[in-house]
Amino acid sequence: MNNNELYKYIEDDGLASLFTELYFDKAPLQKSRYLEAIKSFEKQFGVHDIAIYSAPGRTEIGGNHTDHQHGEVLAASINQDAIAVVAVTEDQRISLVSGDAPMFTVDCNDSDVKENEKNTTQSLIRGVVAGLKKNGYRVGGFQAYVTSDVLIGAGLSSSAAFETLLGTILSGLYNDGTVSAIEIAKIGQYAENVYFGKPCGLMDQMACSVGSLVHIDFADPSSPVVEKVEYDFSKKGYHLCITDTKGSHADLTPDYAAVPAEMKSVAAYFGKEVLHEVSEEDVVKNIAALREKCGDRAVLRALHFYEENKRVQKQTKALKADEIDTFLKTVAASGASSFQFLQNVYTNHDITHQNVSVSLQLAEMILQGRGAARVHGGGFAGTMQAWVPDDLVEAYAAQMDAVFGKGACSVLAIRGCGGIRVI
Repeated sequence: MNNNELYKYIEDDGLASLFTELYFDKAPLQKSRYLEAIKSFEKQFGVHDIAIYSAPGRTEIGGNHTDHQHGEVLAASINQDAIAVVAVTEDQRISLVSGDAPMFTVDCNDSDVKENEKNTTQSLIRGVVAGLKKNGYRVGGFQAYVTSDVLIGAGLSSSAAFETLLGTILSGLYNDGTVSAIEIAKIGQYAENVYFGKPCGLMDQMACSVGSLVHIDFADPSSPVVEKVEYDFSKKGYHLCITDTKGSHADLTPDYAAVPAEMKSVAAYFGKEVLHEVSEEDVVKNIAALREKCGDRAVLRALHFYEENKRVQKQTKALKADEIDTFLKTVAASGASSFQFLQNVYTNHDITHQNVSVSLQLAEMILQGRGAARVHGGGFAGTMQAWVPDDLVEAYAAQMDAVFGKGACSVLAIRGCGGIRVI
């Protein structure tokens, strides 16, 4: 369809049922959002035959700082996403506009790493193109207008959603949709690691690309084991709430880098690269020597890794057995371990600002033993996750917004698919 035809189709509620499937209670907002995206595309690029693609953000449910040690995680795609209105071009140039930002242009024939592009949108585009070419897939030009409601800085992986969106577009336009979700995730990680310059793990991209609720075992990161877990939390009377505590991420790079570095220092004591290659029993037997060699925090973080892996397994098993109370207990235990042992709830370089600590205390006071809360994602200054009973959601969100600002608390749902062509 061209711009006008697709605009009318959406205006006439042609996507109403799909909006409900993808966005749940956010579905009523989508018609105007999609129509505005088509208008913005036309303003930039004119009238063409167009398609619309979508890639969701993600939430980490279990497995806090385990993926980089080849551990296990439980993650899910959410009902916030990045969408792109797209038209194929005959040249090899990708021209992309996002919101009010200037146009980004990348030539698919030039897929070399460029140091001056590090930490930019262009680097991610070029990296995804390079990853696809490296894996033997076709690439080509397109024009796109992108808009996203995946909150930047809220631990919901806006960059992974964007990488998934790019991979899904190029798979659809030039490879008949044959690039698997897992391959798209790996290519997204490659783009972020090599081209963007961020040494991230694979969890974010995998959750965004594969979609739904997924248990992922990274024992072999080149071939992770991905298992979808079907579960409807709404039928059990719980909502997923993510609170952006609005803490500053400035100067936190050393804190984030120290977590995998300290875990790897424990592994290195045994001549290994990551903790997955070392047994928990060996670590426990050698605690005295490890404390001397690596320091107490490194030992505590290593022990968190092993216990967190077990919690991910318990969570997955509990959901399969429809044991919501067991699941919630393990979420709470993950939060406690992250606070006490992983120690990623606040930075010890600035003890006067403890946004996530405050949010966790508030959650405990509101929930009163119902539901569960934990630090979400990388931690230190970011977000807090909670599973909140339906009858407390309104009060919970209002209290979090009162403390951290209007809109700080997002009430989310788990989306049943990853990156897709919408129409």
